[in-house]
Amino acid sequence: MSTRDHYPHGVPCFVDTLTADLEAAHRFYAGVFGWSFAGPGQMPGDPPGEYWVAQVEGHDVAGIGSLPPGAAAGAWNTHIAVDRVDEAAVRVASAGGRVLAGPFDAPPAGRLAVAQDPAGAVFVLWEPGARQGAARVNEPSAWAMSLLSTDDGERARGFYGDVFGWQAEPFAGTRGMWLWRLPGYVGGEPEQPVPRDVVAVMAVGEPGEVRPGWAVDFWIADADAAAAAAPGLGGDVLAAPHEEGKFRRAVLADPAGATFSVSELLMAAYVRPSGAGASPTPASRARRSPQPP
Repeated sequence: MSTRDHYPHGVPCFVDTLTADLEAAHRFYAGVFGWSFAGPGQMPGDPPGEYWVAQVEGHDVAGIGSLPPGAAAGAWNTHIAVDRVDEAAVRVASAGGRVLAGPFDAPPAGRLAVAQDPAGAVFVLWEPGARQGAARVNEPSAWAMSLLSTDDGERARGFYGDVFGWQAEPFAGTRGMWLWRLPGYVGGEPEQPVPRDVVAVMAVGEPGEVRPGWAVDFWIADADAAAAAAPGLGGDVLAAPHEEGKFRRAVLADPAGATFSVSELLMAAYVRPSGAGASPTPASRARRSPQPP
């Protein structure tokens, strides 16, 4: 179990999705992940909406809210923690992005603004109040990582560096993949194969071939079972379970069309034999998340 009670400035901290059919969303995500739901809290609007917090064993893992009238559905949103959302919103604009909504209060949880980077990828600036973010991550049915897809890596590196202090470096052994690192941050898990200051991932594609946006990945105990369950719950399987290195992954869509990936992560756990300087040796097979928030 990996718990979190605080997210420093610049660290992705929460994910949520908005939908016009909350009942269908609850049924779908309860069936795929086993989530329970706390709430509802009231969302501002005319008429007011509802906001439910998805939980695993009583711990917050994600959010599901009412879709405002006229808004486009079909997305999972990544929230990034900031010390002061109003100041962060100014930095977004000065770095070439846009503030689409807010800043506004979401009492008692926090204060937020919806922002867009120069390529059009949407994310949420989150100044915590009562809710810091996801209380459990990197375990079955919890969020593991957010990934930015873009067709302009150079501009993205400048924008997210200016706004959050992120630094990007190529992900060794991959093509077009970058690790977002936040110097000084220590997160993730001790056994992960990437540095512990990694806060997100970026995939850079060719112009016209990539739709800029933020995607989310959830840890899953059984990717095949999740994919088998999705259609019967009103969702869809966009990419069938498949092996990807040490992972078994699938891409799913909920009844409203919001897409997300699930990853069954199979990785050797290592122990260090007794004796100073001894080399690590495999001890057992374990499911781990290598890229946590």
